Amino acid sequence: MATDIIYTIKAPSPGGHYVQALKHEGLLYISGQLSFPPEGPTSLNDNFTEQAAQAFENVGAVLNEAGLDFSHILQLRAYIVGIENWPAFDQVCAQYLQEYKPARAVVPVPTLHYGCMVELEAVARVISTK
Repeated sequence: MATDIIYTIKAPSPGGHYVQALKHEGLLYISGQLSFPPEGPTSLNDNFTEQAAQAFENVGAVLNEAGLDFSHILQLRAYIVGIENWPAFDQVCAQYLQEYKPARAVVPVPTLHYGCMVELEAVARVISTK
């Protein structure tokens, strides 16, 4: 089965040796999406909740480009700066995922690239076209 690269201008362009996402054998692997808008890190907001929402917007844009939505996520991994931000992250996560609950890990970290406070990566199931 072929591996397809997924790319959208509605999420930040990769800044290194990686792609936004790869579709392979029924799964979509979404690379870490930081919490700045597609225009780049110079537009970074300092509010944790708004950064978390932006990271979800970026993941949503990649999912959409692949013809999917948040309900297709099987596993979500979040890196957040500051364990004290966990409750705020959980609230934003619930807003985007609604009633759907994927397997999830939240990893508190001391810092992220560009001063971001949130990074999300995900694995989603691809809709069968059969």
